[in-house]
Amino acid sequence: MILNEMFSHWEQVRADLIKTLDSFAPSELLYVPFEGAWSVGQIGLHIADCEDNWLHGVVGGEIEPWIFYDIADYPTHEEIKKILEKARERTVKLLNQFTHEDLDRRFELPEGQALPLSWIIWHVLEHEIHHRGELSLILGTLGREGLDV
Repeated sequence: MILNEMFSHWEQVRADLIKTLDSFAPSELLYVPFEGAWSVGQIGLHIADCEDNWLHGVVGGEIEPWIFYDIADYPTHEEIKKILEKARERTVKLLNQFTHEDLDRRFELPEGQALPLSWIIWHVLEHEIHHRGELSLILGTLGREGLDV
């Protein structure tokens, strides 16, 4: 079984993330829920840079890890979603290259530590789910309905 099939539920996670991001008004992309936190838009970009860094930097070697997408460079819903879409398209292609036999294969981080592909994939997926929930909670603090899955 190819990994894209094994992790097919990620498509729903991403769809729910986009729905949640779309629930914010354009002006709310710069909303910071508490001192020291990232803005709503920066959280969306952070999901993309995590995916790109781990899967396309560490595993795929397509980019140099550790990049950072800044809300100042991608200030609109459309630009944030474009970055997320680009990362997702690369991820689907990458996961189509691996099967479940590859899950134990280790990939070296720039710092020298090597981690199995299974850990990296679950880390990136869990990270997206975590921040999707964070965005949903922020909607709730703004008095609007968050994601209900």
